[in-house]
Amino acid sequence: MPPFLLHAAPPQDRQQFREHYRRLFPKLQLSDYADGVYAIDPVARESWQAIEEFPPYEEAIEQGEKLFNMPFPQTGGRYADCFPNKGIGIAHRYPQWDKDKGEVVTLAQALNDCRERNREKPLDAETGEITQLLAYMAYTSRGKAIETVIPEDDPRALAAYQQGKDFYYGRHGQLNFACATCHVQNAGKRLRSEILGASLGHTANWPAYRLKWSEMGTLHRRFRECLTQIRAEAPPAQSAVLRNLEYFLSYMSNGVPISGPSTRK
Repeated sequence: MPPFLLHAAPPQDRQQFREHYRRLFPKLQLSDYADGVYAIDPVARESWQAIEEFPPYEEAIEQGEKLFNMPFPQTGGRYADCFPNKGIGIAHRYPQWDKDKGEVVTLAQALNDCRERNREKPLDAETGEITQLLAYMAYTSRGKAIETVIPEDDPRALAAYQQGKDFYYGRHGQLNFACATCHVQNAGKRLRSEILGASLGHTANWPAYRLKWSEMGTLHRRFRECLTQIRAEAPPAQSAVLRNLEYFLSYMSNGVPISGPSTRK
C-alpha cells in the first residue's frame, strides 16, 4: 500500500488519492475520469467516440426501462416501487451503507432485494437482465456526481470501507499483483498493447458493453475477471468482499459524474 494511504482516515485517503492522479495527469479535471482509460489514451479515445455515436448499449437501456416498470407476476409490485423517487436518478448514491443490515448494499443487490420482497428469484449478478436494469438506472443518473457516504456514527461502515481498501492494495494470486499495481502505481503505462487506466472514476461507467465480451456485463464481473487474470481466487459477484471493494472505490471517486452505461474494450 502506498505510504500516503497507510494510516489515513477516508477523507484524507480521498484527498491524497486524487493528488496522486493530479501529479500523474495534470491536464485532467475530476470529471474527465468518468471516461476511464479513454481520458488518458487519445488514440483509443477516437475509436471509442466513434462507437458512442451508435452505442451498443442502447437496447439494454430500453429493455431495462421496460423491466423496471413491469409488474411482478406474484405481487403486482414493480422495481420502481422499491426505491425513492421511483428509482429515477439515484444510481449515483450507490453503493450505500445499510445500517439495519449492517452491510454495504450495491445497486445490483438492491434490485435483487426488491425481487425477494416480491417473491421472485434473484437475477444473475454478472450478465443478463441485471445489466439491463442497471443500464437504465445509470442512464437516469448520467452527469450526477458519485455520492458515496461513510456514516461517521457507525464503525461497521468504516470497517467495511477499510476491508475494501485493504483488498484493493493487498496482493493476490500467483502473480502476486494488487488491483493498485496496475491502476495506481502503473496508471498511464502500457501493459502489452493496453494503457492502464486510473482507479479514480472506475465505478462511474458501469454496467458496460465490453467489446471483449460482445455483451453487457457488471462491475463485479470485471472485478472477477481481473482477479482471474492474475491467477487469484475470485469471490462471487455481490459477495461482501466485492461489495466492500466497490464501496471503497466509489468513495474514492466521489464527485466524478456517472457516465454509465458505457462501451469499453
